[in-house]
Amino acid sequence: MEPEAEPPLRRNLQVVPPSDRSLSRIIASAAEPFGSVETADLKPLLSRIGDARVVLIGEASHGTSEFYRMRDRISRALIETKGFNFVAIEGDWPDAARIDHYVRHREYRPSEWTAFSRFPIWMWRNNEVRAFVDWLRSYNTAHKPTSRVAFHGLDLYSLYDSIRFVLEYLDDVDPKSAKVARERYGCLTPWQSDPATYGHAALTGRYPTCEADVAHALSDLLQKHQAYAAHDGERFLDAMQNARLVANAERYYRIMYYGSRASWNLRDEHMFNTFKTLLAYHGERSKGIVWAHNSHIGNAEATEMAARGEHNIGQLCRKEFGQLCYAIGFGTDHGTVAAASEWGGPMEIKDVRPSVKESVERLCYESETPHFMLGLSDREAAHTNGLLKPRLERAIGVIYRPESELASHYFEAVLPRQFDEYVWFDQTQAVAPLKTHELKGLPDTYPFGV
Repeated sequence: MEPEAEPPLRRNLQVVPPSDRSLSRIIASAAEPFGSVETADLKPLLSRIGDARVVLIGEASHGTSEFYRMRDRISRALIETKGFNFVAIEGDWPDAARIDHYVRHREYRPSEWTAFSRFPIWMWRNNEVRAFVDWLRSYNTAHKPTSRVAFHGLDLYSLYDSIRFVLEYLDDVDPKSAKVARERYGCLTPWQSDPATYGHAALTGRYPTCEADVAHALSDLLQKHQAYAAHDGERFLDAMQNARLVANAERYYRIMYYGSRASWNLRDEHMFNTFKTLLAYHGERSKGIVWAHNSHIGNAEATEMAARGEHNIGQLCRKEFGQLCYAIGFGTDHGTVAAASEWGGPMEIKDVRPSVKESVERLCYESETPHFMLGLSDREAAHTNGLLKPRLERAIGVIYRPESELASHYFEAVLPRQFDEYVWFDQTQAVAPLKTHELKGLPDTYPFGV
């Protein structure tokens, strides 16, 4: 399908169909407007969240400042007023561990590595994330080490960093096992610069699969759980999760050539199981926050993803935690976004086109309420009922192609079944990537190194 021609930023209300014009007015009356991210009153939202153990906070793109800053504000409030124990992001485990060491004031070698230095660098290495990280370190200063709020990664793209950390851990605690693991992981060594090529070679039979080797490395580690964890439970958690990541990443790169459904489901199952592992590690009464894209944290059953056989963290959390899970989605009409034109390409500041007709975003824009929060849990509310019809919804990842926006970035969803809350911004701006000059002179232990 061809994208809709770009309309002016302010549209004539007369062209909106009557039913949609009426629904936009209903949304305006039900919405909780706010002036800015910094001044928004979060008390009604926190009341709706109630006793939820799991709060999933989304974003409609991976490069929009307002989404990151509002997610930051909500997370601070959850930590300060409801005692949430950790934040888990749609980012790689080893990189997030670097941040975790910093915010929890843990000892580590300054030269370990630089966090989030691979594509898409701007997704986590930006001023918005830095502000939250610095706040969390300051917040943790007043708390005992066992009570400090943690920062974890859920994703599985860090195949070779994770191998390195497993081997470093075993070198310290069990050199004999380290030698065996090094031989097993050696199967993947030829492909470390581009693991996707390993998947293709294994699929075509040009290279033997490494599945058994990495699975044995993980099972060996788990069999020695008691002995290893007795020395340092935190380090064992890190090693175990890295070994599990390697096993899942090896499978991910093999099955990605079968189609998007299998690889998508494996990735979200990995992130969901990692999140459950963190809840178990932090204690039976622990509470966690997830930062991820709307497409991961909204219930997939309420979108066309379900017809493709895809599921996600939001759907799995709903099934596992029921009413103790609260999902918050975000949306915008127009502005700018940090994104690339292709995978691995340079970051660009791109103009976000105004929303298309028949979309949720158009309804929200036509409410003439520039910023608002909208609770969706009340199934009897007029705005909830009015939104039960499937509508188009926009999703921008690390790649944005405005020239084919309708085909590339819109999908159908039923908003009140997808999220418990929707946060709206008429106009948004791109995140601000960290500049090298901003990082010069900082201590070597700072996680966002030069």
